[in-house]
Amino acid sequence: MSTKILVVEDDPNIGALVRTYLRRAGYEPIWVRSGEEALVELRRHPIGLVLLDIGLPGIDGFEVCRRIGGRTAVIMLTARDEEPDRVAGLELGADDYVPKPFSPRELVARVKAVLRRAAQPAATGDVSSVGPLTLARGSREVRVDGQEVELTQREFDLLEYLLRHAGQVVTRDQLLESVWGFLAAGETRTVEVHVAQVRKKLGHPELIKTVRGLGYKASAG
Repeated sequence: MSTKILVVEDDPNIGALVRTYLRRAGYEPIWVRSGEEALVELRRHPIGLVLLDIGLPGIDGFEVCRRIGGRTAVIMLTARDEEPDRVAGLELGADDYVPKPFSPRELVARVKAVLRRAAQPAATGDVSSVGPLTLARGSREVRVDGQEVELTQREFDLLEYLLRHAGQVVTRDQLLESVWGFLAAGETRTVEVHVAQVRKKLGHPELIKTVRGLGYKASAG
């Protein structure tokens, strides 16, 4: 069976275009034009991924993403390009953020990458500890100074990868390929926004250092 992709977009031109390209790529798109319809379809079908516009009539994309609660992969589509909007969507559990106008081919590539990453089995059994931070892969639990820290699925995967390579410089492209599955991501600030959010939630920015012009490095101890 082909993967069902829920397209939540009130612009008829964009919705029809995205649906066409998803069909060509072998997916089964379900197109709705409001947040209310999206919630109905999410209950009705096993959805593999949601392409979610923020500026919807009635229930907006942020609220839909909040109600999904990380149970389904989400790529947010929006004409808004302000960082607070990007951060808000990612904090609610979105896997990626694609500003309009966008290339339909690139969007399909993003869909494939997110689905590919979501299908990979999680690492189990290992625990990483750096200073006040402890990460348990099996239970996907993060604690700082003994207190549990709530991370989204993507934030956890990002932190886990950095800790697995603690003391090494990891480039933005390495993170995009290994954590998001993007082999050719183009222009995106997804990594930067996620790193900023993880630092904020951990409360210890020194645990993830920016190596200017190169990438990021997790503290080795």
